Amino acid sequence: MNAIQNKVVIITGASSGLGEATARHLAARGARLVLAARRTERLQALVADIERAGGQAIAVATDVTDAAQVQALAQQALARFGRIDVLINNAGIMPLAPLAKLKVDEWSRMIDVNIKGVLHGVAAVLPTMTEQKSGHIINMASVAGLKVFTPIGSVYSATKFAVRALSEGLRAEAPQGVRTTIVSPGAVESELQLGSTDPDAAAGVKAFYQANQIPADSVARAIAYAIEQPAEVDVNEIVLRPTVQDF
Repeated sequence: MNAIQNKVVIITGASSGLGEATARHLAARGARLVLAARRTERLQALVADIERAGGQAIAVATDVTDAAQVQALAQQALARFGRIDVLINNAGIMPLAPLAKLKVDEWSRMIDVNIKGVLHGVAAVLPTMTEQKSGHIINMASVAGLKVFTPIGSVYSATKFAVRALSEGLRAEAPQGVRTTIVSPGAVESELQLGSTDPDAAAGVKAFYQANQIPADSVARAIAYAIEQPAEVDVNEIVLRPTVQDF
């Protein structure tokens, strides 16, 4: 029995990388998808691919830093499919640099996307899931949320430590029937690695990913595993790394 069939799944950051790979994987398993990102052309192309393969998906232009836009995303999911079964809080950015470079604007942007964006997603779907007495919120963290990624990723690590803390708090406070999962990947092929404006950090990240990265579909399969468990089983945390990655 396919436990993913017909589940309504919202995915933020769905226009590339982990979000796109997860959308394609879940669509193939019969999920009905609500795909969110700022790049609407890429979203529309992804929806077209999914529909050509017989799947169901809609695209919703969404900036997760804007709480009203995330609320509207949830409302569009309800208007189209009548329920929300899963939210995958995947949108995130990773501009890396040593603290001494004082990339204050990038620090603020990371907090807005990586932390506030997750909270906006939770706020948008939790009332519906509470009323349904069922639902699943999956928050994308990182191995950098398990160990501080020095000397270039201290602020990024801080945002992912926050995601893990928020997820654990949500697990403890979750209403009846609502499950939570933290997914913490290592180096996975995605555009996340391209976000650094500091030349030295960018070069280091590029070399690190080239030496270690695994396909984005690896994370998609882990997410599917968490979703497909019986309702009484809550997979609270998944950590996955390339076998060769030591961090």
